[in-house]
Amino acid sequence: METAHQAKRGLNAPQIRQIVPCRSPPPKPLGYNPAMSVQTPPAVPTEAYGEQYFEAYNYADRPLDRFSMYWFARRYYAALVRRYAPRGGGWLLEMGSGLGHLLGLLQDDFRCVGIDLAPWAARQTRLNAPKADALALSAEDLTVFPDETFDVVVALHLVEHLADPAAAIREVARVLSDGGLFLFATPNPVYALRPLKRPDETPDAISKDPTHISVHPPDAWRGWTEGAGLRVLRAFGDGLWDVPYLPLLPKAVQFALFGWPSLIQVLTCGTFMPVSLGVNLVVLARKP
Repeated sequence: METAHQAKRGLNAPQIRQIVPCRSPPPKPLGYNPAMSVQTPPAVPTEAYGEQYFEAYNYADRPLDRFSMYWFARRYYAALVRRYAPRGGGWLLEMGSGLGHLLGLLQDDFRCVGIDLAPWAARQTRLNAPKADALALSAEDLTVFPDETFDVVVALHLVEHLADPAAAIREVARVLSDGGLFLFATPNPVYALRPLKRPDETPDAISKDPTHISVHPPDAWRGWTEGAGLRVLRAFGDGLWDVPYLPLLPKAVQFALFGWPSLIQVLTCGTFMPVSLGVNLVVLARKP
């Protein structure tokens, strides 16, 4: 599954393993960003992303087993990659590979590389995606990869953890080959039903994770993506799954009531949910 770009960049799996240190220093705080008119929060210590992270927050609330929401979501994102990636496979990078299940689904279609800040997560990726290369590396420092290394870059629920997501997206654009695909998903703090959750009183799926240090509205993410020279193909929501939104009705009833459109989107590999009707924003972008 070699591509023309691979011959140009001269990259192979042994080189991938050799050029990356086993652990990177923690990301640097960004400081004042005039464009946002706020002080960017400091970076979260690397210790926050060990094994305990995958037992807390949203992982603690939702099962990971077969036919769970997580199980369906990983298969949906894998289908999106196959649908929108350049033909011929090629090299794929997942930033924040976590447990490695997405790469496990794509490892037969692409030459996969997963990076995660936590060595524990990199080990899980190796277990669940044995054909992929898994590296303990910060997503905020891709300088070890040459220009145009990858045909696909995926970042699912990663960019909200970065102190300077705009700079990270610019680095994604640098390491993407021409025609390459960038897929990312991140919380949408202004989705339509969020006020019903009263997140200031009771933390919701977005606010309860203290490592979400870069939660921004969809317009900011589009601006940073296009500012990096990438063309947005699709921007859409992932559905209203963070129930309950209404008092009295049981959560199971509300999940069925609000969740059926997103289930149809997943089963059809569609991208039709409006951004305003997604707890998360999902973006598909291409490098011209």
